[in-house]
Amino acid sequence: MKTISIKDIEGIRIGNAQNFTSGTGCTVILSETGMCAGLDVRGGGPASRESELLKPLAAAQSIHAVLLGGGSAFGLDAAGGVMQFLEEKGIGFDVGVTKVPLVCQSDIFDLTVADAHVRPNKEMGYEACKGAYADNYQDGNFGVGTGATVGKFRGMDYCMKSGIGSYAVQIGELKVGAIVAVNALGDIYDHHSGRIVAGMLNEERSAFADTAKLLYSSYEVHDNKFVGNTTIGAIITNARFDKSQLSKIAGMAHNGYARSIRPVHTSADGDSIYALSVGNIAADCDMVGTLAADVMSEAILSAVKNAESAYGYLAYKDLKFI
Repeated sequence: MKTISIKDIEGIRIGNAQNFTSGTGCTVILSETGMCAGLDVRGGGPASRESELLKPLAAAQSIHAVLLGGGSAFGLDAAGGVMQFLEEKGIGFDVGVTKVPLVCQSDIFDLTVADAHVRPNKEMGYEACKGAYADNYQDGNFGVGTGATVGKFRGMDYCMKSGIGSYAVQIGELKVGAIVAVNALGDIYDHHSGRIVAGMLNEERSAFADTAKLLYSSYEVHDNKFVGNTTIGAIITNARFDKSQLSKIAGMAHNGYARSIRPVHTSADGDSIYALSVGNIAADCDMVGTLAADVMSEAILSAVKNAESAYGYLAYKDLKFI
């Protein structure tokens, strides 16, 4: 097994677009020839578009793009720009009079980071596609990771800056990678050491407060729990799978979330994972699903370690007690 770049997986293009001043952005994963896709949603509060396309009973057997965006439900407008870009390039499902691109989208909540009234829109979605063709993808405070934060159980005053991360490996001809925007209610753990690397800070910002420990301090019902969260990502592989198999792989990849985020899959998160097949390599579904969880944990760690302090929120790189 060797580590490769997420961009070394053939058949996809990945691009970022962002507004650094307003603290939001989006990241697009494009396939000109179409890609089979599955989806598994575990969080209780997703913001999403065209998720029904990915159910096994839906007629469409492939899609042309997945967009990961900020702006919560407002940001779902950005998919229109992706559709415009792909239609202009003649990419989509042929309906005779034009080609209709099939675009799925999931969004994080980043409205409380900088400017709540600026969100990804049609123009930003279009720019992300241009970025994909310019090969501009990078980890950190870019694209959907621009406004990502973690450790928000007590609100924004004690959270940390996160971002978008990726990780990919190759075994023989098989390639499996993950890309993820880490915007969790909970803390982020290094799955190798079991130690917290980002999350809720204490009053003095001199140590981690440990969200799970605080959560266990009381079982009082919280009727208005802070819901500005959601970790969204995708597994990308050159192995050949159908929608049912990809949905299973996406579900297994959530084990990577569970190893690296605590608490995870809460009612205040919209945790979602897509699984995308962009090749024809024959591979075992369970093997790829197991590997998907591993690369997802690595991508989560990459998102935290490549983030930069911004908007008044500390990032991993600037912590003095790590």
